[in-house]
Amino acid sequence: MKKQLRLISIIIPIYNEEKNVPLIVGEIKTVWEKIKDKYDHEIIFINDGSHDGSEKVIEKLAEKDKKIKYIAFSRNFGKEIALTAGIHIADGDAAIMIDADLQHPPKLIPEFIEKWEAGADIVIGVRIKNQGEGFVKKTGSYFFYKIARAICDTKLKERETDYRLIDRCVIDEFNNFTERSRIARGLIDWLGFERDFIFFNANERSNGTARYSPIKLYRLAASTFISHSLLPLKLAGWLGIFITLFSGTFGLFILIEKYILHDPWNMYFSGSATLAVIILFLVGIILICLGLVCLYIANIHGEVTNRPIYVIKKRINFNKK
Repeated sequence: MKKQLRLISIIIPIYNEEKNVPLIVGEIKTVWEKIKDKYDHEIIFINDGSHDGSEKVIEKLAEKDKKIKYIAFSRNFGKEIALTAGIHIADGDAAIMIDADLQHPPKLIPEFIEKWEAGADIVIGVRIKNQGEGFVKKTGSYFFYKIARAICDTKLKERETDYRLIDRCVIDEFNNFTERSRIARGLIDWLGFERDFIFFNANERSNGTARYSPIKLYRLAASTFISHSLLPLKLAGWLGIFITLFSGTFGLFILIEKYILHDPWNMYFSGSATLAVIILFLVGIILICLGLVCLYIANIHGEVTNRPIYVIKKRINFNKK
C-alpha cells in the first residue's frame, strides 16, 4: 500500500505577475523533486484583480497540472486579503506563503519544512538584506518595526516577512478571525504557538515593479497600529490630562502675576493674546484627538458592516469548498 504523503499548501498571491508566474512554478517544482518522496504539494494562486495576462498564464498551467489551483477575485482586495483567502482554502497539513516575484527564495522551502518537522508550528522568514531596497522603503521599514514593537500588544520581529510556514492547527485558528482590516502576519503572530525563524537575503524582484506603493504601505502600517494597539487612543486621554493641567497652571500663573502681583516682572501679558494662544493650542490638541478617534471609528465601522472580506469569481482545480 502506498504511503500517504503529508500535504504542503503553497499560497501565492498574484497581482499583475504574468511574467513571474511560470518562474515561481518552475522554482517550486525543482525544489519538490528533492522532497517528493516525503511530501505532496498543492500550489494555490490567488489572483487579486490582475489586469494583465496573469489569469491566462495560470489557467494554462492549471490545465496541465492538477496540483496547481487557482482562484480569482472579482476585483482587487489587497495582498492581506489574498493571503487570507489562500489560508482559508488550503487543504495542507501545513501552508507556506510566498511572493510570486522570487524575492522569497523557493529553495528555502525544505528548510521551512525541516523546522516544522522539528516541532515549530510557525516558521517565519526574516530578511537580513533586501536586494534593490530603496532608502525610503528601508528607512520606513526600520521605523515601522521600531514603533510597532514599542506600542503594539503583538510583538513583531524586525524585518519579518510574509514568507512563512504555518501548521494545520494554526491554519484552523487563523480561519476563526473575522477582522476585515487585517495584516496576516500580525494575526499569525498574535496566535502564539511554537515558532522558529529562517534568515535569508531577499532577491531582487524578477520582473515588473513593486506592487506596494508608499500610500499602500502607509495604510498597512496605520492598520497594524490601530488593529494591534490601543496606545494611540490612550495617548489622546493622556494628552488631554496634560494639556488641562498645563493650561490650568499657566492660566493661574498669569492671573497671579498680572492681577495679584501687578506684573512685577514686566511680562505684559495681553489678555486677548494669552487667550488666543491657549485656545489655538487646545483646538490643535482636540483636532489630533478627534483624528485618532476617527481612525478607530472607521475601523469599527468596517467590522460591524459584516461584508464578506473577498468575493471569488472563478475557481480552478478545486473540489467542493
